[in-house]
Amino acid sequence: MTEFQSIQHRIAEYSPDPSPDEYFEEGYEVLRQCRAEAQAVLIAPYPVEPPEATSSISGDSEKRQLQRIIVDSSARRFQSKKIYLRAVAGVRWLNARNFILQSGKPLQQQAVLLQQASANLHAVGMNPPSLQIVADNSILKELAAVTDTRIYNDFRQTDSEAGYWLGDDPPLATILDWIRSHPA
Repeated sequence: MTEFQSIQHRIAEYSPDPSPDEYFEEGYEVLRQCRAEAQAVLIAPYPVEPPEATSSISGDSEKRQLQRIIVDSSARRFQSKKIYLRAVAGVRWLNARNFILQSGKPLQQQAVLLQQASANLHAVGMNPPSLQIVADNSILKELAAVTDTRIYNDFRQTDSEAGYWLGDDPPLATILDWIRSHPA
């Protein structure tokens, strides 16, 4: 839960204030979309299931309820991490754009570099690029490596290193099924 909270706070910090001319630039749109998606994850209600026919709660019923809570929280954590990675890509696009515009290069060269920055943002599905300038080919390789499986494995490794119990964590397929069946 701490990581989920931290990710949500970091996403909330990405609130650039573009001029009216810049408002629809791709990086700004990505950041607005990420903020909206992060808010949707936060405000989505927990999907409550109707109580069982018996008035007493059995151990099996409690176990199923706990499993639903674990899947729900795992899916929200997963969604938030993906949103965060896209937001980082938007911020890096914005930083690259600002660097290009402040470079003092002729306007025609700036236009070409800005098109490259936009192309890289689209080519990688708005995943996070490396810290290098956007024209660097290593960015595409790094971004291609950001997958659902990688995010899931990173979570498992982080949790394992922290000494958390992983035996009840849902598999990636269960998380992805939950996300598909509970659109925000």
